[in-house]
Amino acid sequence: MLDFRNVNTLWSSILVETLARLGLTTAIICPGSRSTPLTIAFAGHNDIETIPILDERSAAFFALGKAKKIGLPVAVICTSGTAGANFYPAVIEATESRVPLIILTADRPPELRNCHAGQTIDQVKLYGNYPNWYTELALPEASLPMLEYLRQNTIQAWSRARFPFKGVVHLNLPFREPLAPIIQPEIVAKEREFPLTEFFSHLSVTSDYQPQSYSNVVSQWQSCTKGIIIAGLAQPEKPQLYCQAVAQLSHRLKFPVLAEALSPLRNYQEINPYLIATYDLILRNPKLADQLVPEIIIQIGELPTSKQLRQWLDSNSHSRYIIDPRPASFDPLHGKTIHLRTNIQQIVNHIKLDYNPKKHFFYLQQWCDLDIQAQEKINQRMASFSELSEAKISWLLSKTLPNATSIYLANSMSVRNAEFFWLPNNKGITPYFNRGANGIDGTLSSALGVAYGEANTILLTGDLALLHDTNGFLINNKFQGHLTIILVNNNGGGIFEMLPIAEFEPPFEEYFATPQKINFAKLSQTYDIDYELITNWEQLQKTLNPLPKQGIRLIEVPTNRKLDGKWLKQNLFQLAKDLIFN
Repeated sequence: MLDFRNVNTLWSSILVETLARLGLTTAIICPGSRSTPLTIAFAGHNDIETIPILDERSAAFFALGKAKKIGLPVAVICTSGTAGANFYPAVIEATESRVPLIILTADRPPELRNCHAGQTIDQVKLYGNYPNWYTELALPEASLPMLEYLRQNTIQAWSRARFPFKGVVHLNLPFREPLAPIIQPEIVAKEREFPLTEFFSHLSVTSDYQPQSYSNVVSQWQSCTKGIIIAGLAQPEKPQLYCQAVAQLSHRLKFPVLAEALSPLRNYQEINPYLIATYDLILRNPKLADQLVPEIIIQIGELPTSKQLRQWLDSNSHSRYIIDPRPASFDPLHGKTIHLRTNIQQIVNHIKLDYNPKKHFFYLQQWCDLDIQAQEKINQRMASFSELSEAKISWLLSKTLPNATSIYLANSMSVRNAEFFWLPNNKGITPYFNRGANGIDGTLSSALGVAYGEANTILLTGDLALLHDTNGFLINNKFQGHLTIILVNNNGGGIFEMLPIAEFEPPFEEYFATPQKINFAKLSQTYDIDYELITNWEQLQKTLNPLPKQGIRLIEVPTNRKLDGKWLKQNLFQLAKDLIFN
């Protein structure tokens, strides 16, 4: 099944085996040297019919006709250079007529490009905008994480050839020599320890679920008492309805909901009694993390920001179901994920309320009890914190802001402190954020766009994120509505204090923290923005409730970057250490 003769044969055989398990039945192979590992893998697979065709143009159109006939993707394989260019007419036709093709072009490795190596052209996005999806895979490696990466990208290729509409997927695959199946003993040795059954256990011809198969999935969920729901990044148009749908799923399954701060869930606490806000803290306790490993994981949308949660999931071998109607992959961990291409409400509609009073929900109660403990410890620690500190601000906002406030959270530490310390409430607060690319550019302007024509809007930002976009203040003379900017001024990039590079000085302070030493009172005066310097917590609370109805206001909270970073490193794990099972 898998070919462990060398790294290229292993890499190619995993790609082919994954496609076969998903339902690929036909592959059209054009001759060539660089594609040798792919040719060997396809030709040696018993469940895939492989048809060799000399001319690439003819081969691609043959695959097109075959795919039309069977209604499933057909793979087309070629070597590097102009061979793939001959697929282009069929790619265009397949795109325009919605025919599923998976184009696999072998390529030279990066060091043989742009140096006149033979049979080498630029194959990156060779077919422009015609494919449903394109990616260039990494060079083959035999480590398990990289093989999982390959498997999940292959699953994504199969899915994108079919969803949300049929069309072309293009994978560009670079290979280094040896291209022939020459033995590499260190790769051969890996076969003994490779977890074959587990590696492919979540794959089947129904892995790309359609609505009619949801009932089978949810019946598996309902039979399980050790499951979790992870509610990640979400900016739903109707936050309350979204929270109600997640609560229905949680209630019917009796699964706890690990709710990201960048979703509205933490601000509608009364809707969902199984809401877990402190999962990052809980999972920092190794003993608790080991005992809380679930049997079923349901992920709604993108993963939360929490690195602790991601590491815990990465060490968990159970399948993860991802609910999101978008065609993209939402698993940067490359785990055994199964994408349900739908929305949360459609899933809830397939779950009947089947509560068995004799059924024990000990696992659910463990999560809820630990969350109560963690919230109490956070409240105690924050209430005793008299110095101005970045960590306390998110905690204070979750308790202080008026009902129905819109809050824009800047990237870097603003997002992470919210993840750590934003506690559940019933205020109906709506979070906004730019987490598509996670950059700091455009933070102020984005928040002004949300606030335009509205009251009760705030922006929580660090100094660098604000300075990166001060031209946003130019709208002040035409601005309608209100925006309060809570500026955490720690004179630099606080997030870098949490990274290993902080231990290296130089170059840390000058090139990573990059302190700017700006006088924000004078900056506010330049743009005719109201300004206030915060000197204590009581003053900050008074400025936040009630909020003004009109204008732009900058509230500066000065903090110590290095002390804040040190406090987080020490206290997050200390708080977690004190948590116990009741």
